[in-house]
Amino acid sequence: MKIGGAHYRTIWPEGDGVRVINQTRLPFAFETVLLKSSADAAIAIRTMIVRGAPLIGATAAWGVALAMRADASDGCLTAAIDELGATRPTAVNLRWALDRMERVLRPLPASARNEVAAQESARICDQDVECCRAIGAHGLELLGDIAARKGRVNVLTHCNAGWLATVDFGTAISPIYQAHDAGLDVHVWVDETRPRNQGASLTAYELGAHGVPHTVIADNAGGHLMQHGQVDIVITGADRVTATGDAANKIGTYLKALAASDNNVPFYVALPSSTIDWKLSEGVRDIPIEERDAREVTHMTGQLEDGAIAEVRIVAPGSTAANPAFDVTPARLITGLITERGICEASRDGLRKLFPEQSA
Repeated sequence: MKIGGAHYRTIWPEGDGVRVINQTRLPFAFETVLLKSSADAAIAIRTMIVRGAPLIGATAAWGVALAMRADASDGCLTAAIDELGATRPTAVNLRWALDRMERVLRPLPASARNEVAAQESARICDQDVECCRAIGAHGLELLGDIAARKGRVNVLTHCNAGWLATVDFGTAISPIYQAHDAGLDVHVWVDETRPRNQGASLTAYELGAHGVPHTVIADNAGGHLMQHGQVDIVITGADRVTATGDAANKIGTYLKALAASDNNVPFYVALPSSTIDWKLSEGVRDIPIEERDAREVTHMTGQLEDGAIAEVRIVAPGSTAANPAFDVTPARLITGLITERGICEASRDGLRKLFPEQSA
């Protein structure tokens, strides 16, 4: 993606550390943070300086690499993996990346781990970029079919599953970027996505930077727009997808899927294969749902008229708040899954057709 005419990934090595975009400052300030240790990487993940399942995985991989740069012993490797693995529970890419790093590094002597860890982290990032590019190419076919029938394509998306949630391109937003770049008339309804407003702050920010027409809507407006024929397709990302096609994504996604089903609007989930948890079959029962700080619900950050950024309380004093960060959309409500290998139905058979190596 380009910001101010310059191409950026969301994470890149620099000097003796790894630099990331500080997403807690967007959309009002574009700032970066240099991570110099596995502890820095863990803080960045936990505090959502970086977020989005694929980017969480990439950051965790680099966190291990930074740990190996400081101390490549077995004990340090174990400690780094444990610390990073405890940061956020829902996105399976985190554990996927840590397991991959451990498989590569554990058999090696300590003297070889530093260099190999950096190489493997860079490889994970490069592979994520290619996965997201391929997801976009497959999703572009869906948008192209709609454009051929209707002209303008109205896409509704929830939360942020774009460039900022991955290393580059995005998952759910990748088809939109590729459609826009191909000259299709595509417009995006952007759910604000309370409580952290990742749609209003992040998705709108990056779509605007790329020149994609979009409109931010209140979370509860999506069903109304579907009833009036103003949504042609819903595409969201995912933080974990079971082997049977259930998908965990930002809280509120399930309600969009229900509205889409009621209005015969196709509902797709875009994801790299690293987001599939092949060990789980029942999403609602088995996917761990992160409960985040109630302050994310009771307070909101925004820009004042004088340009200052401030946090204000929006909930009645004395009221408590609950903050489940994700919900699970059952496979029966999902029209299809868009992966780097193609599009399949949200089912065990559908996924195994694309990933036959998981049938064993």
